Amino acid sequence: MIITNSYHDLGAPFYQQIRPVAVDSPELVLWNDELAEQLAVSQQVIDNAASYFSGNRLLQGSIPLAQAYAGHQFGGFNPQLGDGRAHLLGDIQTRDRAIKDLQLKGSGVTRFSRRGDGRCALKPAVREFIMSEAMHSLGIATTRSLSVVTTGETLYRGTAAPGAVVSRVASSHIRVGTFQYFAAKGDMASLERLLGYAISRHYPDIDTITDLSVDEKVSRFIESVIDRQIDTVVNWMRVGFIHGVMNTDNMTISGETIDYGPCAMMGIYHPETVYSSIDEQGRYCYGNQPAILQWNMARLAETLLPLMKGSSEQAVARIEPVILGITEKYQDAYYAMMANKFGVKELEASERGFIDDMLQRMQENKMDYNQTFARLTTIAQGQKDEGLARQFDGLFSQWQQQGAQLGLQCATTLMRQNNPVVIARNHHMEEVLTACEEDNNYEPALRFLTVLRSPYNAVTQTSDYQDLPRDGDVCYRTYCGT
Repeated sequence: MIITNSYHDLGAPFYQQIRPVAVDSPELVLWNDELAEQLAVSQQVIDNAASYFSGNRLLQGSIPLAQAYAGHQFGGFNPQLGDGRAHLLGDIQTRDRAIKDLQLKGSGVTRFSRRGDGRCALKPAVREFIMSEAMHSLGIATTRSLSVVTTGETLYRGTAAPGAVVSRVASSHIRVGTFQYFAAKGDMASLERLLGYAISRHYPDIDTITDLSVDEKVSRFIESVIDRQIDTVVNWMRVGFIHGVMNTDNMTISGETIDYGPCAMMGIYHPETVYSSIDEQGRYCYGNQPAILQWNMARLAETLLPLMKGSSEQAVARIEPVILGITEKYQDAYYAMMANKFGVKELEASERGFIDDMLQRMQENKMDYNQTFARLTTIAQGQKDEGLARQFDGLFSQWQQQGAQLGLQCATTLMRQNNPVVIARNHHMEEVLTACEEDNNYEPALRFLTVLRSPYNAVTQTSDYQDLPRDGDVCYRTYCGT
């Protein structure tokens, strides 16, 4: 496990170089064997994981730092946010030669802490570990967690809570807000350096094109980030994932899902579903996530306009169609995905009303989103479900005709690939988190993880996690954990 420090090499404006703050009594409670194997973590590090991944001991070669970034939070701009409770340890090369960031979260105060204590409570740490593994297994771009280490310290988040450090592995931690940080300062040299780093790290194909002008490079970069973000958000919509805090500092340039603080999985289908206690206006509700994607990409584009040649009007004229084009790109990807969920391979634009009608019926009948698609999948496999057929009424026969056009076997395959049999339902997540915090019992978390790592194929204990919440999660609320 060799640590390098490419982000450190960008220079002092990008970070504060600072060590994690040591903790009292580190204890390893969750460990990701599969990810550790991919990262080629040595046995010596594994044997001392509690010390290394609490921040008490540094990995060889690591130059820890806290990254600087800005961000729009619920629409309001903050020019300086940054890692207030996290430390980037450096880069790791995986066995397949991909480069990943390794970061500790909950590892102590930095100059970006803004009166915070720099720590993370146990529940948010375990939630991130479980949710990121669930999303990865669902085939959705995401950061992942290598470990959770308890600290032996007590934190105060309204009530007393045990402290923890979670290790996060990401393609990088460059955010839309990272670009905003330098743009707000008018630091064009650092902004240009960041653009070059982000391209070489995430979109190296751009660098292979000869005689590419600065304007073309900026345009291609923005389009590449947009494509990644569209793919990610379409997949969120596919499984009913609600991020909860789509601020620009929580949108990665890599397209990976990051920050699982107030996230949740939608129960009863409704586009306005929101669970985050801090999202009082529903800005980041389920159905608004695509619009926020476009809004965030517009904020990214704004930061890069000053790097383009010519007048600001010319720069806007070049990039504006790219941003406006997100709507059509997203719609095409979304309806293609939804068609697959219903077992339809291709759907003409004129036929999209069928998807809308089916979803409208689900909303009217207060039907559970993921369970409904799971039941439709079993019907495609030959099982009868008269109750579900009645709920869809005349649309049900229309759906059957769509599947018949493709062929039953192909339709079933599509549905099985796109409709999970189990998700990280909110009430099960809360049961697991409570067991960890109140009983120091991590067995429920391990059982939950086993099931969530096989979301499209039932395993022995899958049925234990398929029951619906009694109230359909109408009263469920999540909290950011800071």
